[in-house]
Amino acid sequence: MSRYRYPRPPASEITPEGVYRRRRELMGLGLASPLLALAGCAGAEDAPAAAAPAPAPTDTPDGFRTRETLTTERDATTYNNFYEFGTGKADPAQNAHTLRPSPWMVVVGGEAEVTGVFPLEDFLRPHAVQERIYRLRCVEGWSMVLPWEGVPLGEVLARFRPTSKAKYVAFTTLAERDQMPGLRWPVLDWPYREGLRMDEAMHPLSLLATGLYGKPLPNQNGAPLRLVVPWKYGFKSIKSIVRIEFTERMPLTSWNQSQPSEYGFYSNVNPAVDHPRWSQASERRIAGDGNRLFANRIPTLPFNGYAEHVAPLYTGMDLRKWF
Repeated sequence: MSRYRYPRPPASEITPEGVYRRRRELMGLGLASPLLALAGCAGAEDAPAAAAPAPAPTDTPDGFRTRETLTTERDATTYNNFYEFGTGKADPAQNAHTLRPSPWMVVVGGEAEVTGVFPLEDFLRPHAVQERIYRLRCVEGWSMVLPWEGVPLGEVLARFRPTSKAKYVAFTTLAERDQMPGLRWPVLDWPYREGLRMDEAMHPLSLLATGLYGKPLPNQNGAPLRLVVPWKYGFKSIKSIVRIEFTERMPLTSWNQSQPSEYGFYSNVNPAVDHPRWSQASERRIAGDGNRLFANRIPTLPFNGYAEHVAPLYTGMDLRKWF
């Protein structure tokens, strides 16, 4: 697989990390306004004009980029959930060397005019790789900001000409015991399965990722092909995909099947709907300071900050019921 360079935005567009972190701290403590008021108490006639505040990190209009501080490559590749290689956060990085990401085949089936078994190279070849910087929010309450490379999921799916019966897309992960030691333990009903509604899958933000930090996707991050759906909790972004199937009915998904009261099919990031065992109102942002367990907490945004792009997909739905 070829290597892709990740083009960084110009320095003039990046909020200095120290300014960004300090502002977040003040907002979290509710101190920003009082400090600004105290600053105004200095002799106004003698005080120099205050410098304009640094702009907050923003997303591009299409949502494909955010200028929030990136998580370090080290954190992104050593702090993972990939239970096929163990349930500890460090287990995937330690154990995923047994995964063989090449050669790789993808099965496409179900309600589509074009189906079959495709080598990964043929599956991806018609599409130009794009760079996307997305927030990733884990259902466990931590988050990262990651630079992915990949191809738009909707463009790939359209090539197989799904029929009018195709209401959902189901995805399946590889399940090979000789490559995935975690399969020896019945943590879930293997293989791992996930799914999206067709309109979610066709949305421009949905990505089939093939790379991370300008390099081919590491094994522990879901090599060689994983899903990235930035407005949903991270477990929806299924890794090491070997099968894609168009279905008429809502497909079974692994965590929803295992614990339906805790993990809904949709799993949209929603700070107003708590997990039964913890709040979802805030998150630990793992942003490269080495502090994973006690990272500064920041407010969780509806749809992980992508509401303006995806909220219309759920118009009229009760998102407390369809969580």
